Amino acid sequence: MRIAITGAGGLIGWHVHAWLRVQPGLQVIPVGRDAWQTPERLAAALAGADAIVHLAAMNRGAEAEVEETNLRLAAVLTDALRLAGSTPHLLHASSTQVDRDTAYGRSKRQAAAILAGWASASGAAFTDMILPNVFGEGGRPFHNSVVATFCRQLADGTPRRIDVDAEICFLHAHRVARGIADIVIAGDTGIWRPEGRRLTVSSLLERLEQFDRSYRHDRLIPDLRDPFDLDLFNTYRSYLFPRHYPVAFRRHTDQRGTLIEAIRETSGGQIHYSTTHPGFVRGQHYHFRKVERFVVLAGEAEVAVRPVCSREIHRFRLSGDEPAFIDMPTMHVHNLANVGSGELVAMFWTNDLYDPAAPDTYPEAVDLPDGAAAAMAASQ
Repeated sequence: MRIAITGAGGLIGWHVHAWLRVQPGLQVIPVGRDAWQTPERLAAALAGADAIVHLAAMNRGAEAEVEETNLRLAAVLTDALRLAGSTPHLLHASSTQVDRDTAYGRSKRQAAAILAGWASASGAAFTDMILPNVFGEGGRPFHNSVVATFCRQLADGTPRRIDVDAEICFLHAHRVARGIADIVIAGDTGIWRPEGRRLTVSSLLERLEQFDRSYRHDRLIPDLRDPFDLDLFNTYRSYLFPRHYPVAFRRHTDQRGTLIEAIRETSGGQIHYSTTHPGFVRGQHYHFRKVERFVVLAGEAEVAVRPVCSREIHRFRLSGDEPAFIDMPTMHVHNLANVGSGELVAMFWTNDLYDPAAPDTYPEAVDLPDGAAAAMAASQ
């Protein structure tokens, strides 16, 4: 199946793209902004798509512009589909604000009606996805979610402020992505309204501030047994990367030698170590859920990290002579290379026990071949 994603560069779009691309039998077509200039260009970009996940939208700005933009996107999309004579399964990302009389809510309600009308007239499948407040890695502060705003402020050490302490339903973008994959594969239609976690804004901020105190000041991995806390913690720490790393260990030295507490945590997990010969590379994969720490005990290493669906690579040097750690952000391809002349000894910790049936490990090289890098650049 070929799945086109409009708005693939946004928060939900990135998570959907990253998840769909590792599902067997699915091919992802990210649709960029340039394709929206005319129905003809959009029809060409959508050619051959079996399903379209329509995420492109405007949710901030002047009310008239928000309404006009979202209705125009729906009109251009249906014009393109009529022009191409194609009837893919169309999934529309809407919002719980459709229940409110806001510019964004009205525009998403009317856009859904336009898209559903096209589907009914053409005999295509249509799914309207009513989403709550979606947060996650890659969210834009002061735009996507208050979660992104608070995480950015905590990472920067700037003051946080609560304007309205409302209760909000929060849902992580990866859980939206998994739901979309299930809908696409099963061909489900109708209305999908996923559940999230309801919290007041003050409760959310308190949780995030506890993470910050625990992780950065006490060097303690918090209890992550609640899936929502794992989602929130992975989001929080994504805003620390890459500036926060590597983190030098606190050394406790006396006449006997030096003691280093490599990992302090409260929720279990797994610690293992490896030896690597000079010139060899380990890793070359990424995770969606796993919290993972890299520590070099002896030798010289380079750690390379690249966001999924991106060409930007961050490179770090770690040495056994200057102990430090790097925690791998989720949805980032990473590897560990021995760049020294001797054996490299590295230790790794993950927050869960390895399960061969569900390893949450997706192979991919950090350094892309020239052809793949060029194709990725063109899609962005």
